[in-house]
Amino acid sequence: MTTQEEINYNRIAEAIEYIQNSFKQQPTLDELAGSASLSSFHFQRLFTEWVGVSPKKFMQYLSLQHAKRVLKTSGSTLFNAAYETGLSGTGRLHDLFVTVEGMTPGVYKNGGKELIITYGYSDTVFGEIIAASTEKGVCYVAFCENKTEGLEGLRLRFPNAQLIQGMSEHHEKISRFFQLDWEQPEVIKLHLSGTPFQLKVWEALLRIPTGHMATYGQIAHHIESPKASRAVGTAIGSNPIALVIPCHRVIQSTGHFGGYMWGSTRKHAILGWEGVKSASC
Repeated sequence: MTTQEEINYNRIAEAIEYIQNSFKQQPTLDELAGSASLSSFHFQRLFTEWVGVSPKKFMQYLSLQHAKRVLKTSGSTLFNAAYETGLSGTGRLHDLFVTVEGMTPGVYKNGGKELIITYGYSDTVFGEIIAASTEKGVCYVAFCENKTEGLEGLRLRFPNAQLIQGMSEHHEKISRFFQLDWEQPEVIKLHLSGTPFQLKVWEALLRIPTGHMATYGQIAHHIESPKASRAVGTAIGSNPIALVIPCHRVIQSTGHFGGYMWGSTRKHAILGWEGVKSASC
């Protein structure tokens, strides 16, 4: 049975897609509300409730020109500074200290055999997530349409691990991070399964500042593999930790946002939200 919350989320998702396709025409609030079959007053209130900013302000940060402008301002100087210092942002919003430990080659190859993984679900402003962790740290975070889909994704990544539903201190930190309103930086430990190249790419993603973007080519350059843009794209597409490892901040060199493992509409929503929030810090 479809809940009112699911109906509202679908309306806002459709509105975000409408903005994406029509921002060049600068649609009015009435036109945006009409696309969601709502009154202007109701649409404005619902959109702000779900996205955190007004439709007009969100549209400003979702446009192609914004992406191109950010690429220019986050060129070598800004990106290098963030990369070298390991900062995830310049303000306190989303300042994040992340420690990364790769799983041993044996664990990686045997699908997590002998690992005990605790998992749980949380509702976030961008949709439901499943988060999983070992005793060493968070090993998996993904958006999911439902709990069954979420658990299937986890099992595909760790087919031989022992999975136990529950909560841990790692989940609590992930949950607070996804609430998007915590003030003090925290340490989030990640326990990742991946090749050495994938780990290097994911660590590079952690250094892209909040509210800024990088291209696949820039990531390749900064991991000292300038000809590996395609391989970088593949590694980004295999990112096992949604939002915390910000693969959503990587876009095409043309300025187009490109795809996203958990849906292009969600990527646009996250980028728009981050752009607005970082500008207000």
